[in-house]
Amino acid sequence: MPEHHTTLLKAGLVALGALVLLAVCGLGSWQIMSDERAGTSAHAQEPVPTAIPRDIGTRAADPTPLTVAEVFGTKEIVIAEHQPSYLVLGAQVRKDCETATDGKMTALIASVGCTQVVRGTLRSPTKDYLVTGGIFNLDSAADAKKAYEATKTLVDARQGRFKGYVPSAATKMLALSSTHLGWDYRGHFLIYCVIARADGKDFADGDPFAQQILYDIIEVHLLGKVVQKRATLPVSPSVPAAGGQSAAVPAGGLPGASASAS
Repeated sequence: MPEHHTTLLKAGLVALGALVLLAVCGLGSWQIMSDERAGTSAHAQEPVPTAIPRDIGTRAADPTPLTVAEVFGTKEIVIAEHQPSYLVLGAQVRKDCETATDGKMTALIASVGCTQVVRGTLRSPTKDYLVTGGIFNLDSAADAKKAYEATKTLVDARQGRFKGYVPSAATKMLALSSTHLGWDYRGHFLIYCVIARADGKDFADGDPFAQQILYDIIEVHLLGKVVQKRATLPVSPSVPAAGGQSAAVPAGGLPGASASAS
């Protein structure tokens, strides 16, 4: 092949190669930009949390005292929508925590720095049971755990117990008849529940209604609603963060339960 033809062919191949390289680079750049846009769009569509965790591990971190309005602020306690509710018969807050305890339980609660107890008495949806639920405000999560674990020992040995709250003569069976007890803890709070039959009779073995009441009051209401609200801080998603994304900001300046019969 003549030399000038070879030179022209080489020049053509070089030019073609350059065009191919530019096309590949352009495609790669477009792909990167497309991925970035897709990523930005995906982040923009991610749900922004409506609450963030709040420290309730100590009373120093969570110093605001409990109130009756916070724990039993309505006339009825609703456990599940469209289901019969528990009627609140009376509620109180006391700084003398021993008012809710008996026997060696009194010394135990005093030893873990209790500053208040909020308790309320309710009637079950079937009206067959009277129920006292309450929260002890202790120094720390370590103290709450200590009280939680020691309570079983005292109750099993019949050396101490939680007392039912009797706001009226209609609820006297909480003080006069046999009771079922349950307790749990979270953060610096110890939660408990006392149940008595409204007719004053003893509980049947493995009474399923009593077990359900313990779950409703301890796990659903006191832990799942009251303490959970303390353990979270509501936030607003309205403030944009770096990169144009929304940021959650504060909207304003939470073990298994135990149960026993007594």
